[in-house]
Amino acid sequence: MFELDLKSGVPICDQIVNGFIKMKALGLISAGDQMPSVRSLALKFSVNPNTVQKAYAVLESGGIIYSVKGRGSFVSDDEQAHRAVINKARNDFRAAVKAARELGLDISDITKTINDIYKEEKKC
Repeated sequence: MFELDLKSGVPICDQIVNGFIKMKALGLISAGDQMPSVRSLALKFSVNPNTVQKAYAVLESGGIIYSVKGRGSFVSDDEQAHRAVINKARNDFRAAVKAARELGLDISDITKTINDIYKEEKKC
């Protein structure tokens, strides 16, 4: 399970959404796995249940989870969840590139950083 960072400035709802997306991307949760109940997750994180419910609604609208009335929420099939994970990664990457550009990095700096990251991965 992931942890929340209450000092990060990122809304708690977004942290919950991102945490489950990351868990799915890393294979820590799989298609058909039952999600924690809203109440139990709210207690674990000491947050308002409405915050957890909102995060689950975002995950459901993104196709990452689905709900079964009276039974709870479950991780969607791998293809649908995979598309949602890829979209999240693309959006995060776009935001990071925009931020880097605003801070003065040009395209060659950004490209070099990307190449360096991929070279580091090949060494591992």
